[in-house]
Amino acid sequence: MNKILIVDDEPHVALVLKQFLEKAGLQVFTALNGELALSLIEQEHPDVIVTDIQMPKMGGIELCETVQRNYSDLNCLLLIMTSRTDRDIRIWVEQQNNIEMLEKPLSMRRLLGRINDYLSSVGT
Repeated sequence: MNKILIVDDEPHVALVLKQFLEKAGLQVFTALNGELALSLIEQEHPDVIVTDIQMPKMGGIELCETVQRNYSDLNCLLLIMTSRTDRDIRIWVEQQNNIEMLEKPLSMRRLLGRINDYLSSVGT
């Protein structure tokens, strides 16, 4: 079963995403910040990580950079959720491999479609 990690400091957001993706047949784990996410990444080796950009302790960008640096053998898609239209963030995302930006308000259908497209492309 494909594993998805949701990282968001707002518990209700993480719960809604988890329930939606589980109904689609995915195994979903949640973490309330980037630091907690790193231990789950180590244990579960997710196929997709969906993270909020602004969180306490470790935000989404730092989490993505840490994953790319420390888990290079982990073949996963990193999706950053943001309501910010900051040009610097867009440029940073465009320069990365396997990192994409999802704008809030988040379309659940778009999220699921992107996850399914990625999982189909890597054959998991």
